[in-house]
Amino acid sequence: MDFDANEGASEAQSLDAGAKRPALARQRQTLILERVREEGAVRVSDLVRSLGVSDMTIRRDLELLSERGLVEKVHGGAAAIEGSSLFEPGFSIKSELMQTEKTLIAGSAAALVAPGTAIAISAGTTTFALARRLVDVPGLTVLTNSIPVADALHKDGRTDQTIILSGGVRTPSDALVGPFAVDVIHSLHVDMVFLGTHGMDARSGFTTPNILEAETNRALIAAGRRFVVLADHTKWGVIGISSVARLEEADTIITDTGLDPAALYQLTTIVPRLILVDPATGERRTIERDSDDVDSSANASPGELA
Repeated sequence: MDFDANEGASEAQSLDAGAKRPALARQRQTLILERVREEGAVRVSDLVRSLGVSDMTIRRDLELLSERGLVEKVHGGAAAIEGSSLFEPGFSIKSELMQTEKTLIAGSAAALVAPGTAIAISAGTTTFALARRLVDVPGLTVLTNSIPVADALHKDGRTDQTIILSGGVRTPSDALVGPFAVDVIHSLHVDMVFLGTHGMDARSGFTTPNILEAETNRALIAAGRRFVVLADHTKWGVIGISSVARLEEADTIITDTGLDPAALYQLTTIVPRLILVDPATGERRTIERDSDDVDSSANASPGELA
């Protein structure tokens, strides 16, 4: 939809002195959609002030986004559609979810990191928890496209650590994505990649609601010798619009015992190494897959977790 010149003329008088108005309606709608993804919901009155357009224009934008299935219209504004392949909560919202599971998953991931190695850490709240566990690892080099990850290691990490932030365009999950980030990542090589994921599914693999983030994550995976995924059980069955990698591409998946038994069985037949953490006890067990069969520890009782 193109920008209406008459609309612009009638609204120019109502613009706040500091308001910045997108030149195209499509750009304006993109900004609205980003706000909905980041905050979960938006008010018409807030959008009118921040975008410097009329109430009627905002309502028309929300109507168009709703018709395209990108947002849900609610009284006085719009909200994200949970379960949509485009739905992406902001970093602060996701940080409040599954905290015990994320802490244990991050601890198991940290145990895989050796001093003096080079690793890559993707954006995400579970990978952020991992970064906080790595601040005392000597001689570590970390490549990341995550602002919170880089910030955690820069502020609290050792002086002998090297932190490389990819740069790029920022997403609601505080990831830096796009061609600039991909170019930086393609020029580097690391021993291990730790990836957080929006969702994982037997058919769709690891997915994200952000197409540019998918491209950037694929570059991270290609930069590493080993590929480790950090994902609590709620990520199973969630499908974002863009695929990052197939399940079998992961060398290790670290998740929790809340995972559905059928999903657990599928993963043990596909992934070479599965690490399960138990939120109730804090214990973990590792399931190794042979080329022909699944390790017998897959049938271990909770009391046998190690």
